[in-house]
Amino acid sequence: MAFDTAISGINAATADLNVISNNIANASTVGFKSSRAEFADVYATSLLGAGSNAIGKGVSLVGVTQEFGQGNVSFTNNSLDLAINGGGFFQLSNQGALEYTRAGAFQVDREGFIISNQGARLQGFQVTPTGDISGQIGDIQIDTSLIDPNPTGLVDLTSNLDSREIQPTVPFGGPFDAFASPPTAPDPSAYNATTSTTIYDGLGNPHVLSLYFVKTATANEWEVHSLIDGVTTSGPDTLTFQSNGQFDPASLPIEVNITGWTPLNDAGAPTGAAAQDLVVNLSDTTQFGTPFAVSSVSQDGFGAGQLRGLEIDESGVAFARYTNGESRALGQIALANFNNQNGLQPIGDTNWVETFASGPANVSEPGTSGLGVIQSAALEESNVEITAQLVELIVAQRNFQANAQVIQSEDAITQTVINLR
Repeated sequence: MAFDTAISGINAATADLNVISNNIANASTVGFKSSRAEFADVYATSLLGAGSNAIGKGVSLVGVTQEFGQGNVSFTNNSLDLAINGGGFFQLSNQGALEYTRAGAFQVDREGFIISNQGARLQGFQVTPTGDISGQIGDIQIDTSLIDPNPTGLVDLTSNLDSREIQPTVPFGGPFDAFASPPTAPDPSAYNATTSTTIYDGLGNPHVLSLYFVKTATANEWEVHSLIDGVTTSGPDTLTFQSNGQFDPASLPIEVNITGWTPLNDAGAPTGAAAQDLVVNLSDTTQFGTPFAVSSVSQDGFGAGQLRGLEIDESGVAFARYTNGESRALGQIALANFNNQNGLQPIGDTNWVETFASGPANVSEPGTSGLGVIQSAALEESNVEITAQLVELIVAQRNFQANAQVIQSEDAITQTVINLR
């Protein structure tokens, strides 16, 4: 009997050593979670149960439990290295089969999908054609194609016209054409102030919109002339201020409307882009006794752009940055959690799959529903504590030796019985 009991102890100590050695071997594995062996005593029972003086039959391994505590976060220079600061797992699709991991060392494959080292695709919430995050989950893919240009439709200008200015002595004249022979342009003596900004046609070609402000003989009244690439497009439009240097609220918005503009190239020929309409919003323009100044100017157009970089914020939204200054959301990384994490089945490669014991995955956005947030350019290290593992290694070794000593002692006793005459 003692032989069987000691053998069960040796088997238990061996299992403990195996678990500890696996922990130590993965001390540097990204996203690895340490495990511990759990044991229970064994008693022989009859139909009526064990007697009050029953002697145990040894020990058995009842489970190997993983400890899902947070590992240290180390920072890298790769924006696709992702760490979860808090609870949750990354969701991966391995040819349609869902797997879960805490190891966030991702990369991009030749088709633009974000994948793990084993080729499983990272899952996330998809974006709509308008760039909004939807509730549909799928593979996150980086679009490396050129971003389509957007023609300018609105220009917003905030400026101040100097109320101390007087009417120029030279008439503004026009219309002007920089491509005429000889070219014609406004005389600097014919206007009080001017400003320019870049706009874009439907093919993404840049053009220069210039506004010329001319004080009239009427108090608080100005004219504004607009030229694109040195060619007169509209005007003059009249700006009338109140005595406080601002527009009458009832007259807002104050806009310069350019209709049917045909984009031209550097030679004065059409670029091939469609004719377009523009609105220049001057509602925030003032007329105070300070020099002319432009506080801000913005427009809603942009040219074509190539992918320049990728950024992922703490909410898991992946933004693509383009050379034209634009950025677009490509998707939002989804995180999953389980009612019973210890019910997950490890399958290697620092991945788990759900089981009946774990329950179904609860998938949501990072930072919600008890899930952690995403740290880009960082990796979660193994949560193995080497010092503790080495101490447990000594204990397991002592247990093995002690059970081996039991076998040796039982052998000596048995030999003594056999030698009785």
